[in-house]
Amino acid sequence: MSDLSSLTSSAYQQALEVIASVEPRIAEATRQELVDQRASLKLIASENYASPAVLMTMGTWFSDKYAEGTVGHRFYAGCQNVDTVEALAAEHARELFGAPYAYVQPHSGIDANLVAFWSILAHRVEGPWLEKFGAKNVNDLSEADWESLRAELGNQRLLGMALDAGGHLTHGFRPNISGKMFHQQQYGTDPETGLLDYDAVRAKAKEFKPLVIVAGYSAYPRRVNFAKMREIADEVGATLMVDMAHFAGLVAGKVFTGDEDPVPHAHLTTTTTHKSLRGPRGGMVLATEEYAPSVDRGCPMVLGGPLSHVMAAKAVALAEARQPGFRTYAQSIADNAKSLAEGFLKRGAKLVTGGTDNHIVLLDVSSFGLTGRQAESALLDSGVVTNRNSVPADPNGAWYTSGIRLGTPALTTRGFGHDEFDKVAELIVDVLTNTEPGTTSAGAPSRATYVIADGVADKTKSAAAELLDKHPLYPGLDLA
Repeated sequence: MSDLSSLTSSAYQQALEVIASVEPRIAEATRQELVDQRASLKLIASENYASPAVLMTMGTWFSDKYAEGTVGHRFYAGCQNVDTVEALAAEHARELFGAPYAYVQPHSGIDANLVAFWSILAHRVEGPWLEKFGAKNVNDLSEADWESLRAELGNQRLLGMALDAGGHLTHGFRPNISGKMFHQQQYGTDPETGLLDYDAVRAKAKEFKPLVIVAGYSAYPRRVNFAKMREIADEVGATLMVDMAHFAGLVAGKVFTGDEDPVPHAHLTTTTTHKSLRGPRGGMVLATEEYAPSVDRGCPMVLGGPLSHVMAAKAVALAEARQPGFRTYAQSIADNAKSLAEGFLKRGAKLVTGGTDNHIVLLDVSSFGLTGRQAESALLDSGVVTNRNSVPADPNGAWYTSGIRLGTPALTTRGFGHDEFDKVAELIVDVLTNTEPGTTSAGAPSRATYVIADGVADKTKSAAAELLDKHPLYPGLDLA
């Protein structure tokens, strides 16, 4: 065991002892979570493994600070160290992504998108409205003018990617607040290929004339030409916002460059800091100088006080992503996704778009006679962690779905390569081939219950354990 591994083990052992002295059940749940993660093939596209340095950074006295405001302009005294933390995180983000401005306070990807949406509204709607009436802020408006402004802010148009095509709830769908803020329409993918049709997006934008066009995805297994998306936005006078939460690591690692790098083309780019970026759970907004003043008002506009300990962890993760080895990691994510896709295809499985060129593989499980919910559950029983996901024009809707989404960032962090991902595809196909739909209590076909052939789940867990044992999670970390 290296000195660093020994030090890490000692630190975590002592930390758990301290926790156990107050609430032993939390200490045990924490210990068990590591056991479970070590024993599972984690293929959740939105999950990863943060480094011990990132994890430890979150467990400090920065947790105790209130720090509403921005660097050098706080509403609380005694925030000089928080200023250092936030400034460093923003500096690393700007340098890593080549962005003019970075805002690192958002607590999540949803928060980052809300900051971006309201920043666009403030810049494009509120600002001109205030100028029209010669007001410095909304407090200077008459009650009638304020009511008119409120109606104007809540009556703007947003064009986002359809949910079943791979878009995200935060891109204007009604279950999310973004769908209540905006009058929203969707662009989809070609019904034959499942690929984005930029001419169709352009036609939709010209017809709808949105204030905001959202690009980016959570379940689209291909790259996007953001230069074309910016051209479309400029043609209709829209602000282009890109949500790169899923593929930020591929941007940071220079797998996506040129027209496929959203940062030079978008007015605002939002992201999470975990997923493929391998940091703590949190969000960020990158922006042009034009939008920076509006974004900087994220707190108190829509955010509560920043989580200083998480901003510190973001700084550490972003510093890690600026190291040369991160580019190798990012390229391996994409290479491994291709290996996983090829493993499925050669075994006769059906993939949305027929493959992948990012980190996502979207498997259509209807060819196995299953719903996504049945497939997800059967795989979980077998030690393979995935999540069900809609496919284009999904007949089973967003709850049961017809697909499962798989991602390669987490297992790539563990060191999996081509051969291991080919084996993972084999295991998944074997489980799904040997799973049948169940029935309801009344004997009718069920979209939720399932039956796995005897011995298949145990056999899969055993094979998965062999793969995982070769690539231990947090090697040298012993919590026994």
